[in-house]
Amino acid sequence: MARVLVIGLDALSPRLVFDVFRDRLPRLAGLGARGVSGPMQSTVPPVTIPAWTAMVTGLDPGALGIYGFHDRADRSYGRRRLASSLHVGAAPVWTLLSRAGFRCRVLGVPQTYPPKPVRGVLVAGPPLPLACADLTYPPEARPTVDAEAGGYVPDITDFRHRARDEIRADILEMTARRFRLANTWAGRDDWDFMMLVEMGPDRMQHSFWDEALLTPEAVAARADNPLRDYYVTLDQHLGALLDCLRPDDTVLVVSDHGAQARVGGFAINDWLAQEGYLALRERAATPTALEPDRVDWRRTRAWADGGYAARLYVNVAGREPDGVVPGDAVPALVAEIRAKLGALQTPGGRPVATEAFEPRAVYAAANGVPPELIAYLDGLGLRAVGSVGHESLFVRDNDTGPDAANHAAHGVFILADGSGPRPAPDAISIYDVAPTILGRFGLAPQAGMRGRVL
Repeated sequence: MARVLVIGLDALSPRLVFDVFRDRLPRLAGLGARGVSGPMQSTVPPVTIPAWTAMVTGLDPGALGIYGFHDRADRSYGRRRLASSLHVGAAPVWTLLSRAGFRCRVLGVPQTYPPKPVRGVLVAGPPLPLACADLTYPPEARPTVDAEAGGYVPDITDFRHRARDEIRADILEMTARRFRLANTWAGRDDWDFMMLVEMGPDRMQHSFWDEALLTPEAVAARADNPLRDYYVTLDQHLGALLDCLRPDDTVLVVSDHGAQARVGGFAINDWLAQEGYLALRERAATPTALEPDRVDWRRTRAWADGGYAARLYVNVAGREPDGVVPGDAVPALVAEIRAKLGALQTPGGRPVATEAFEPRAVYAAANGVPPELIAYLDGLGLRAVGSVGHESLFVRDNDTGPDAANHAAHGVFILADGSGPRPAPDAISIYDVAPTILGRFGLAPQAGMRGRVL
């Protein structure tokens, strides 16, 4: 049976792969010409976590009960939980394959820390604690991983606050070391399924996205173009990895979401306060995180988490500790907030294209502690800024540090299996990846998986 290799490239942009940089990416273009390729619809919201976990389980964020890097741990106002493998109740594809007797190697997939058992080797991906000696399963694999990578680098720390040249060098080194390890793995005969995720594209785009450098003239110029040059380097790494494979191996190249220019931020909690939904004990003099003790909960009907998309919560009576909104009044309140978000305009009078989703309408279930609304501001061009105390609702920067890019709703999908080029389905979904992988091994999709076998 042919093996399956999944190459995950976080935030890899379909616009850049299939259009802007296409002529400079011969290995990616060659893969696409050998099979099926096209943009792939991400999760709602298109965020690293939960998107990768949805991809490898075939379940949506609501069924998983995972909505972001941090979720509310319960219905209290302050307790949060950082996403980890302990919160993933569904089996990812490598667990299902392991149970069926197939050998697996898994490298850097987000939300796999702490590592769980697999029939093979697993190196956990972010988010990770600063010191994580238990990065691998089995634990004794860690020294070998470090040796074969030349010093394994899980991710880039604090990439929004360091010098650009330093960040660029670190991303290039991280990428080189991950592919060095992946090449070593791929050249062995001890695996049937292998998956790696490289975080470099995401980190580069957040640091170096510049629309002025993405014009045909700028891409063709000899001047330094960090994002173009990184994509070219990435294509070269991918080519070296492909050269380690057998002719009949199936290869998928996927990204959890795409990227686009960030045009600014919108102070969502300041807006909720201005509209009378959120009551603060006192107005912050400078931008400040919305800590629970700053809020007068007995006069608050709604508040939000910031991020690439806004997650809005309603303070429901009998559910939250100081809830004030009767349960039967929640739908009308949500509809009202949704309508007001849809009518937003910039100070110059330009409409802000806003799309708001209700979890129970877009997910198979709404487990965990879901928000009442997930809002994309200006087509995700505006980041939702969760802090309060801004002079304007529309701000230039965000509350996590400098950021050149926001996420986009479509990632990349390429499948090459030696059967030749064929047209892509009308709509490729992130939920199609897990059933497609299982299908390559003769296994049926698991109950609850949303996607189809491609």
